[in-house]
Parts: sequence; C-alpha cells; structure tokens
Amino acid sequence: MRALRILLITVVILGGLFVAADRLAVHFAEGEVADRLKSRENLSTTPDVSINGFPFLTQVAGGELDDVEVGIDGYEAATADGSERVRVDDLRAHMKGVDFSGDFSSATAATARGTATIAYDELLKAADPEPSQVAPGVTARIVGLSDGGNGKIDVAVEVTLAGKKVSEPAHVLSSVTVKNNRLGVKADNLPELGGVTLAESRIREITDFQQTIDELPGGIKLDKVEAAKDGVDITVRGTNIVLAG
Repeated sequence: MRALRILLITVVILGGLFVAADRLAVHFAEGEVADRLKSRENLSTTPDVSINGFPFLTQVAGGELDDVEVGIDGYEAATADGSERVRVDDLRAHMKGVDFSGDFSSATAATARGTATIAYDELLKAADPEPSQVAPGVTARIVGLSDGGNGKIDVAVEVTLAGKKVSEPAHVLSSVTVKNNRLGVKADNLPELGGVTLAESRIREITDFQQTIDELPGGIKLDKVEAAKDGVDITVRGTNIVLAG
C-alpha cells in the first residue's frame, strides 16, 4: 500500500511538472510567433497569439500546430492605389495546420478563417468627398454611412439646388458585396434627389462605390461581408498563410 501511495504521488508530481513545462513552452512560443508576425507585417503593436491544444510539446514533436489564434487590433490595410490606408478593427483569425521551424523563424498555416470589422467612417473614405453635378444646378455627394437594418447600409446623400443645400440629406438603402478583395456598396432603390428625377446612371455615380481592402496579414482575403451596427462585418479566409519568415 505504501509503495502504491509513493507511486501515485510520484506520478502526480511528474504530471504537474510536465504541465508546468508544457505551459512555459507554449508561452514562449506564443511570444516568438507574435514578435515574428509584428515584424513581418510592420505592426505598431504586438498581436495576440494563442496556441491552442494540449499538450503543446507533443505538437512540437510532430512539427505542426493544430490551431493558432491570432488577434490584431487596428490593422491598416491598403487600398487599390496605395494612396491611403483603411483601418480594419478587431481582426481575429484561426490558423489550422501550422508548420514551423525549430526557432519559429518561419511558420505557415495550411488554412485560415477569421472575422473583422470596418467602421463606416473608414468605408466612407472610398466615396468621392467632392460634390458632383448630376443635373443643371443640382450637385450631390455622400456625407454619411450607417446601419440601415436587415444587413443594409444607409447612405446619406447631401443635395444642393442652385447653390443652396437641401435641408435634409436623401437616404438610400444599399447592399454591400465583396469580390476579388473589393468591397462594393450598391443602392437597392434610387430616390429622387432634391425632388428632381434623374437618370439612373447619374445617381449611381454618386451612390455606388467600391473599396479595395488589400495586403491583409499573411495574404488572407475577404470572403464575406455584411452591414452591421457599427460597420461592415467581414469574414476572411485563405490557404498557405505566412505568419513568419
């Protein structure tokens, strides 16, 4: 009985030491991957990196991490011409099947899927800020974007008639789509602007616009988009995503 008790105590102690060593190792690895990712993507702050799954050391022995979760706040994505940046908030992505080198100088995920948000004021940068003439004596421009409910964007259009601003902006419910990393806003129904009936093409020159969201971390791409309360919620995904190296 005494020998069994000693054996059990030894097993518990060794198990505790293994867990402690495993957690220390995963903490070190998370820091290394975070630093490498910060350097690679030229981030202003260190990203959050969580290596999921237990035990970690057996994953290391196998040369592949099952699931690495990465969180980046305030990532600055590129636009089509690179003239300005678009802030992408609360980017959270799960990287699956991450192959890595022994010192974590290189790490590549087989697949990745995540979510993020682009605030409406950031998306508004894609709209032409200057008033455009849509008819003789009539100009218009987009002055605001907000949640229109039911997955739609409310586009506020300011109208000027004969040099005088119409008291209230016209509001257009629009759909948001994504194709080839390009986020598009397109009006569902076209209202009169300032009580003037205009050709559809002229109105769409004001209400419809696109914004490229490029150079996302590791090469992930836009997959789906949906209008929400505080901005456009986006889903990102990709394959062979480079975290380091």
